Amino acid sequence: MDRLQAMRVFVRVIDEGSFAAAARRLNLSPAAVTRQVADLEDQLNVRLIHRTTRRLALTDTGEQYLERVRQILADVDDAEALATSASSEPRGLVRLLMPPALAVHLIAPLLPDFRARCPKVSIDITAPGPVVTVDENYDLSLLLTVERLVEGDFVARLLARVNWVLCASPAYLASHGELHHPNDMLHHQVIAPNTLRDVTFRAPDQSPITLAVQRMALSTSHIDTQFSAAVAGLGIAGVPSFLAHKALQSGLLRRVLPGWQLFAGSLYAAMPTRKHLPARTRAFLDCLIEHFGGENRDPWLL
Repeated sequence: MDRLQAMRVFVRVIDEGSFAAAARRLNLSPAAVTRQVADLEDQLNVRLIHRTTRRLALTDTGEQYLERVRQILADVDDAEALATSASSEPRGLVRLLMPPALAVHLIAPLLPDFRARCPKVSIDITAPGPVVTVDENYDLSLLLTVERLVEGDFVARLLARVNWVLCASPAYLASHGELHHPNDMLHHQVIAPNTLRDVTFRAPDQSPITLAVQRMALSTSHIDTQFSAAVAGLGIAGVPSFLAHKALQSGLLRRVLPGWQLFAGSLYAAMPTRKHLPARTRAFLDCLIEHFGGENRDPWLL
């Protein structure tokens, strides 16, 4: 039995919540995953996981073992990276955690360029939903925040500023009329996150205007759904600049109230605080900084 591989499988089973999900992530059969965990338990002569028909739960020993195994695997990865860092060509697996919208619209399009530069580096992306802080199980976590970055035991590198832009389809504006002042929003259909209760508009030499959301045509925190609904003509949406810019250039969407600003956020690449940064992770981080600028400005609204 490959002890390290069995440890990695065990950790993945816990992180994914099931043997089947872990098998899909590892590109193994469910039987192979189950067998490796069982062999690990046999080797240790202890039960690590309680198996029920509905869920998995760690035993007391399993919880203690999981904590130590995570550290062991991190140390092994660091040791391997240190040993191979002298090589001129990065290699290995970079594990990434990010929200789905970033995976689809920012990271996937740059992967061909990165792979052309680093053909021996593979990418593993997990995009479960909103990501608010760093997960130590990943080499890099991409964070998009409109507030101050949550403090923690990690290092964050600013990649870019992201502005939210009010947009609507030409068909919607032709049917419902143009907007000339934020107060006009009170008479239009709105597409926004379900947590949004009011919106503040800001403009140079103008006092901020805060309006309660009146006509919510669609409430969802899923950015791609907001975008698609706006393109379809459902209403006016606040779309992040990295998603809006191509639609504005192509004419799928038009900018609404361009003289007024909504909120803005910051895009970060963050990593656990470690003594050594693997060459493969450094190469991917450098690629992100090159593509997005690494400065406090919005590259998509230039």
